[in-house]
Parts: sequence; structure tokens; C-alpha cells
Amino acid sequence: MKTTREQVIAYRVAAQQLDRSGKTARGLAVLAIGVQESAGEAARLAFDARLPKPPDPDLFGPDSSLALVWSLRGAPYVHKRSDLDSLAAALYPLSEADATQRLNETGPSIQRAGITALDQFRTAVDAMRSAVTKPTDKGAVSTAVSKAIPKVMLRECRSCGTSHISDSAMRTSSLAAGLELRPATSPPVLLRRKAAKLADKPRPAALATLARAYLTVLGPATPTHVASYYDVRRADLESAWPDDLVEVRVDKTAAWLPAECVDDFENAPEPELVRLLGGFDPYLQARDRDLIVPDKVTQKALWPVLGRPGAVFVDGEVLGTWRAKTSGKKLTITLDEFAPVPKDRIEAEAERVAEVRGLTLDRVK
Repeated sequence: MKTTREQVIAYRVAAQQLDRSGKTARGLAVLAIGVQESAGEAARLAFDARLPKPPDPDLFGPDSSLALVWSLRGAPYVHKRSDLDSLAAALYPLSEADATQRLNETGPSIQRAGITALDQFRTAVDAMRSAVTKPTDKGAVSTAVSKAIPKVMLRECRSCGTSHISDSAMRTSSLAAGLELRPATSPPVLLRRKAAKLADKPRPAALATLARAYLTVLGPATPTHVASYYDVRRADLESAWPDDLVEVRVDKTAAWLPAECVDDFENAPEPELVRLLGGFDPYLQARDRDLIVPDKVTQKALWPVLGRPGAVFVDGEVLGTWRAKTSGKKLTITLDEFAPVPKDRIEAEAERVAEVRGLTLDRVK
């Protein structure tokens, strides 16, 4: 099946409910791939872009059906609590090379340690679980874990002048250890998930479910795109790749879409909306950035190495970036336009951004 960039965008907008067709935050389609959290607001901004009304401030946490955990690429993500056990099994390393990549190590460093990457991962999981018997801040967890693991697993830290477990090992092992994060804590506070089923081996079927979820809300896509998003080696992902997909040609690129999504794809309406997407919004997390924003200069502005801005999203196209500045209880939003934008519609969205942040909009400039 051949298609166009515009049709792919139209499908993703509808599949991700950016038309604000979502009924509740807990029922949003993007939760199947996770919603990244940052600065205490990224996840709620993503929910707000998909819901008729701004979400509740206390949307996720230990007593909610949504949970905050270190998951994809070791970053904090919001997931459905009911999905966490399956997610932990799906993200459990599938091979020695996969474990090496997740631990952010190299082959030579693993060889020098004399402990395989898979064994290091398992050791980190056990130590993390043992260290968190009650809500504990990250520093205290690191100290306890560093005392429990073999010295060859410790890494020198210039900032604190000592050696301890690497940040990558802590983050990537925490989900399998049955841990979650307490929202709005700095440094992060970890606690045990209630009734968590601890992951002790990979489940390719669970990874296949994750692959299908990506293809559903960010498809059509390639195995490389999916592997990059979940931080899985492509060679390992291919063993769990769904076998009932439809090939879609986007220009000259072969991509895939779940068969059950084809009708929605072919009948996706042309997007007519304005959104101020947060910099970590699921729409912007797609790995085919050339499709989202073909212009290379614009890509650098939208995805800088540090200090990621939000995107001014108008009728399916990114027409600029935005940044917010707070003064007391007032919020100012500054636009950097790549093309003319409808200021009246932008201001309405800016009011929503201010409400999500518990502030009053001062102006848009």
C-alpha cells in the first residue's frame, strides 16, 4: 500500500487522540507506549493535548491507576499500573548484547569486569529490590546498592568523588525490581509497587505487544524506529516482530502498520487543530523525524541536545517552537515561528498550558 506523508500525519493525529477525543486520561491510547515525564509537567501537558478538559493535578502516583516509573531508555514515564508487570518483562534484556546496551556499557568494559552483562543486570535487580523496603531517595538507594554489588560493577563518579553503581544500571533495573517513583520528588524517591510480579526473564510476546502499540499510535514505522524507541537491539526485536502487519510505502521507505489499523489509516480525517505540544509529547517521540519535520534546520530547533522546547502544532504541521517563563503566578509564552501562526487560536491553547501548570496566562509573544 502506497501513501503520503500527509496521510501518515493525519492517521497519527487521530490515533493519538490529538483531536481531544479522549474521554479520560487513564483511557488514552498513548499510554500503551508510555508518556514521558519531565519537570513535573510534561505528562500532564501531553494528557491535556488529548482531553476535552485539563487533567487533574494528582493524576498518577502510588494510589492511582497510573504510575510513574523509570522505563524506556531509563527515563521517567507514566504507564498504566496494570501494564507494568508486562512492561518489565518486555524490557528485560533478551541477549548479552542487549543487556550491555541497556547498562550503557561496552563489550571491553564487561569483559574487564569478569561478569556478564546479563548477570550484572540480574545482580542490579536483586540489589535494587533489597535496598527499597520503604520509600527511599535515590541517593540512599545508590549507597545501599553500591555496598551490595561486586566492586567490579562500581563506576567512578567525579561529581561526588566516589565509586557507586552507575545511573544507567539503577534506572534500567528498577522496573524489573518492582519499583516505582513518587511523583514531584527531587531527588527522586523510589518505593515498591504493591503486588508487583518481579521479572526474571524476557518475554518476547510482551515485547511484540509493545511493538504493536508503537505501530498503532506512531505507525507506519520500521523495526529500526520501534527498536530505537524501546531501546532494544533491532536483532533482538526481530525475533518478537508481529507477523500480521501490512506493509506501507511512505515515499520510498517500507514501513508497517497493524492490519486492524488499515481502515482507520485510510479514512483518517485531515487534521484541523492547534496544539502547544510539550517537548516530550508522544507525537514528537516518533523516530522518523524527517517525516514530522522535513527541514533539517527546523529539526535542530525542535530537538536540540539540551533544553528542548515545545512545538507549535497547527493542522498537522510544526510551525514553530514555544517556551514558557514564570514570574510569580504569571506565565509568559514566547513563540519562535517558522511560518505564520493563528495567534487567537494559540492564545486559547496557551490558557490551557497555564491552567495545567496552576498559573495565569500573562501573554503570548
